[in-house]
Amino acid sequence: MALPLGLDIAMQHLIHRRRQTVVSLVGVALGVGFFIGIASMMQGFQRDFISRIIDIQPHIIVKDEFRTAPEQPVERLYAGAAIELRSLKPKEEIRGIRGARNLIEVLEKRPGTRVAPTLSSQILLRFGSKDVSANVTGIVPEQHRRVSTLEKDIISGALDGLSTTANGLIIGEGIANKAGIRVDDMVSVVSPMGVQMKMKVVGIFRSGLTLMDNFDTYALLKKAQVLANRPNVINRVNLRLDDVEQAAEVAAAIERQFGYRAESWQEQSRNVLGIFVIQNAIMYSTVGAILIVACFGIFNVISTVVFEKTRDIGILKSMGFRDADIRRIFVYEGLVVGIIGMLIGWGLGWGLVEFMASLEFHMEGFVRAEGFVLYRTPRHYLISGAMAIIASTSAAWLPARRASKLNPVDIVRGSA
Repeated sequence: MALPLGLDIAMQHLIHRRRQTVVSLVGVALGVGFFIGIASMMQGFQRDFISRIIDIQPHIIVKDEFRTAPEQPVERLYAGAAIELRSLKPKEEIRGIRGARNLIEVLEKRPGTRVAPTLSSQILLRFGSKDVSANVTGIVPEQHRRVSTLEKDIISGALDGLSTTANGLIIGEGIANKAGIRVDDMVSVVSPMGVQMKMKVVGIFRSGLTLMDNFDTYALLKKAQVLANRPNVINRVNLRLDDVEQAAEVAAAIERQFGYRAESWQEQSRNVLGIFVIQNAIMYSTVGAILIVACFGIFNVISTVVFEKTRDIGILKSMGFRDADIRRIFVYEGLVVGIIGMLIGWGLGWGLVEFMASLEFHMEGFVRAEGFVLYRTPRHYLISGAMAIIASTSAAWLPARRASKLNPVDIVRGSA
């Protein structure tokens, strides 16, 4: 099947300058391939991190604190006046969520919402000669399993051990490894209030978040209240939603209704999510730089062809080729380089992703990893292909436009 005349001429021009054409193809292919590889790696990590945050932690946490300090009476009385308060002593209040029972009942009536009360405080865990500082969270197992994946994360023991054991305690794997603790071991727990209690380890969990594994422990809510010397008090209400994207909106509504600070998972992870934006900007900048370099190669090839084929352009115009026909020939050249480079880049990107998937390593940090977490999606191929074609076609447009404006009479006189 014969090619259209304009496309056939464009192909002959590219074949005639093989070396420059190959360099341009390599540039486009590298841009496409590296975009697919980097995007797969970065978005795989981002999605894995967000999924861990969403799965492990509550979607919303209502805390026993306020977002802003309460307004003083003098400030309310003389709003907008020039007032300076000095040596102001804050009112001493017992920490905890007031009217917690009513708050929980109201939240449980919200559709698609599961609620669990908790009390968090600091403890010193002592086992033999080892002392480990940790956080203890008092929970009600029947309610907590609805808002947390703690039961699924337990690698030794069981969540129900908190209810069947007199003073049960579940600890993170990092704590267990640091102190050499195993299930059924008895440990001494000391709170900042001076309360000391002998507790039995009934479970060890591994969440995948190093910070949690190294510092978090769980006990029955009543036991945590005894340790903190705060009977019948809770300082956290954890919520889990069916629609995680509604967390910020629901948290804002809860804060307006009850006044207590309500943090969505997006707010808790704001710093990390901000880093993801920077990562994506770096990714697009890097790939964009590679494609710009490739565009210069395409621009150079087509500009050289226009210079060398000036006489041929004059002949084509004298034969009846219009400006648009001449322009189309050279745009075809950029388009062909973009399409072929895109196809090669797709293969390169696929190979790069599969190579990274085969690498195995163990990394300890904020998140425990055993290798690259990759996100494979046709969207990366479509985006990279569109970028390659748009970039190569744009690079071909300027020399094509210049070629279309050549006057055949001037060309013939010049050659004469």
